Amino acid sequence: MIESWVIDGAGPVRVPLERVGEMLRARAGSGQPETWLTGSAGRSLGFVTNTERAMVMLLETVGDPGGHAVDPGAVGPSRGFVLSNGQHEQYPDEDTVPVADAFRLVEHVVGTGAWPADARWAVDR
Repeated sequence: MIESWVIDGAGPVRVPLERVGEMLRARAGSGQPETWLTGSAGRSLGFVTNTERAMVMLLETVGDPGGHAVDPGAVGPSRGFVLSNGQHEQYPDEDTVPVADAFRLVEHVVGTGAWPADARWAVDR
């Protein structure tokens, strides 16, 4: 059985695979650039964007540092990542991915439970 996912704080409604990218875009566009999804297996999938790049994280359990998508060779930092607690962050571009790639990564994890085979990511454990 494929893991089902819900958006944290949005109730128990399962996120349909075909709408996950649309939902993330809508949330970011309405001033919620950080979204966490919780999987039925207890995993967490995080997404935070500054509209150009995004940090995508996959955590196996509560407290697990997990891993995050990377863009090896990307140079420089990006600002404008606003977390749900109001904190403003800057991340190295190599630790984020272009936002279009981030939507694809999240959609793939929601649909299959795993990173895409072509995804580059770093283990943070």
